[in-house]
Amino acid sequence: MQYRTLGNSGAVVSTYALGTMTFGAEATEEQSHAILDEYFAAGGNFIDTADVYSAGVSEEIIGRWLSARPEVRDRAVVATKGRFPMGDAPNDVGTSRRHLVRALDDSLRRLGVDHIDLYQMHAWDPITPLEETLRFLQDAVTSGKIGYYGFSNFLGWQLTKAVHMAKSHGWSAPVTLQPQYSLLVREIEAEIVPASLDANIGLLPWSPLGGGWLSGKYTRDTSPTGTTRLGENPSRGMEAWEARNADPRTWEILAEVQETADNHGASASQVALAWLADRPAVTSVILGVRTVGQLADNLAAADLQLTGAETDRLSVVSQPRVGVYPYGPMAQEQRYRNIEGGR
Repeated sequence: MQYRTLGNSGAVVSTYALGTMTFGAEATEEQSHAILDEYFAAGGNFIDTADVYSAGVSEEIIGRWLSARPEVRDRAVVATKGRFPMGDAPNDVGTSRRHLVRALDDSLRRLGVDHIDLYQMHAWDPITPLEETLRFLQDAVTSGKIGYYGFSNFLGWQLTKAVHMAKSHGWSAPVTLQPQYSLLVREIEAEIVPASLDANIGLLPWSPLGGGWLSGKYTRDTSPTGTTRLGENPSRGMEAWEARNADPRTWEILAEVQETADNHGASASQVALAWLADRPAVTSVILGVRTVGQLADNLAAADLQLTGAETDRLSVVSQPRVGVYPYGPMAQEQRYRNIEGGR
């Protein structure tokens, strides 16, 4: 396992984080604890959860695991999130101070800790003034309830606005952003990755296997069963699967991934994860697993070193499709120049 600083902070985390959305849903508490044991035994130290995962049960499972293992508790870097509904009332959702005061305290209680290392806003809130949210996060840092804060699913302009607003007030700055990112979903490279690099924000990609596609488990003739990271709504999940299946580019990417995997005697998952872990601005890739076996396979990506040529081929075949403007070749040329100058 390798380690990197958590965005622009001094905290150190493993390059592969353990996502826990399956805890209490697709993995029982016993299975979840076994996954946590295996992950830390392999050198991992970064747990990512959210209050909305299994309606708080994921945090409770992690809390009981931490309580039973004091020798590991101090090593663990724990991240959670707040923003999505935890009830039916108008103030049971969002990033207002009114909601976050309770959401943070509830997460602390469920996790059984008095301090959360990384507290993340799970998504942008179009209703709450950003200044209100940032002031709450600053107060949470000052009070010692959280060490750092970050965001998830923010757009480039939203991230940049938050960074500069915090700076203008002299408040603690965000350190991370959690976006969807994989060989199949690279659209964030147009605006979000540049914004993150500009602000020295660390990326924590979720769904690095594209909802299971990059694991190689799907064929043209098979459809998904059970829940997936991107298909909690069965109807919407099937629509997404059918659209992906009908896109010839999907199979071109999967073929290149599988060929690279065969060259290394590795799994398709390991290739996809290794490629992503080396992308600019990426701090830690979030692994979402249901079993110890899946975790072991994913973690083996830490030992896989792709060649420059392999990385280039994977990057070319998965290059995002864009229009002529503002991300096409003509517009890119207008944002680039040689340091030597000239015509």
